[in-house]
Amino acid sequence: MKKIAVIGTGYVGLVSGTCFADSGNQVTCCDIDQLKIKGLTEGIMPIYEPGLKELVHKNVRKGSLKFSANISQEIKDAEVILIAVGTPMTSSGKADLTYVKQVAQSIGENLNSYKVIVTKSTVPVGTGKLIESVIREYDNGKHPFDVVSNPEFLREGTAIKDTMNMERAVIGATSEKAFQLIAEIHKPFTANIVKASLETAEIIKYAANAFLATKISFINDIANICERVGADVTEVSTGIGLDSRIGNKFLQAGVGFGGSCFPKDTAALLHISEDCGYDFKLIKAVIETNEGQRVQLVKKLLLALGSLQGKTISVLGLAFKPDTDDIRSSPALDIIPYLTEQGAIVKAFDPIAIVEAKKQIGYQCTYSEDIYETITDSDACMILTDWQDVKTLDLPLVKHLMKQPLIVDGRNLFELEMMKQLGFTYLSVGRPAIQSESNISKAI
Repeated sequence: MKKIAVIGTGYVGLVSGTCFADSGNQVTCCDIDQLKIKGLTEGIMPIYEPGLKELVHKNVRKGSLKFSANISQEIKDAEVILIAVGTPMTSSGKADLTYVKQVAQSIGENLNSYKVIVTKSTVPVGTGKLIESVIREYDNGKHPFDVVSNPEFLREGTAIKDTMNMERAVIGATSEKAFQLIAEIHKPFTANIVKASLETAEIIKYAANAFLATKISFINDIANICERVGADVTEVSTGIGLDSRIGNKFLQAGVGFGGSCFPKDTAALLHISEDCGYDFKLIKAVIETNEGQRVQLVKKLLLALGSLQGKTISVLGLAFKPDTDDIRSSPALDIIPYLTEQGAIVKAFDPIAIVEAKKQIGYQCTYSEDIYETITDSDACMILTDWQDVKTLDLPLVKHLMKQPLIVDGRNLFELEMMKQLGFTYLSVGRPAIQSESNISKAI
């Protein structure tokens, strides 16, 4: 059992800390936000993640997990300190290391014995050495410590499963002692331990996310070609995904990637390449394609309706993906403001993310957790998130509730033949358009 202090109670910090507690360690999750700590102490989760609340409550009752805003004391008491604070994207696209530096300073000011400092936050190459230098500066070289880069690979919506059943743990350590200690606390989660240098571990995280983002943008480019030549991208995805060298994951064409990782990490990797003098043309194209996918979806709607002025548009999905309330880089953040600028009346559905969406979108639309209420009297419906509620829509009822049966689907949820038989105008991504017999103009 190790005494672990996790600094930062966002997705990475709270999930990682809870899972380490569940595997037999004594964990304190810390944050400077006293209201968040108060809420966690009272059992209120600051994020939505399936199964997290129950696992937190279990380990709090067991006594293996607690929460604290007294970061200085927890640093002193811990053997292992996990840095899990945010590294948001700046206006230039670089990762903002302000919070990481603040934590490193606090560690340096409160270091009282040998400790292993672990970076869980996604950080640019060289951050481990930066953390080391900041700690030495504020500790005045009085105490020994090691810095480890241990990037996370969890996915929102399946974060607990991804942590408890890691495909691999990447550990970039400055000493064998530190490597062995961090490897030991990961043994309950995985037998696949990747030993690396600090710099290598830092680049592995960016390389992994950039590669997955590349697969998404690649299949979206293929989808745009399919629409022009009459092919079906879903069949293309199946055909190439059966090749074991390619695999079928992240080959679902749609409205593009969003969330807390891919947009931020591809932009950060681009800046890393620029800083070291390399022109990373491929990642530039990945970003450009992704930004263009939202435009392509709106174009379909515009071509179908001719004008959005006075039209009622129902938007299904505010979160960037199902089973999370995270709206960072969600397609809805771009699409809803555009629709309202064009004079549309927007009604938005989401079962979880409305509170978070209001912080970003405000009252540019009306919100509802009732999907059929959202759809009622709409001129068109746009599908942006593949929630289960959307996948299982009663489509005959949807057709009855809408002013005209027009669906623009950014997630390719429904079979073309079925939508044709039901009499919808159905415009998806990378597949032939289905036209109803109404007077809606033909969309490309």
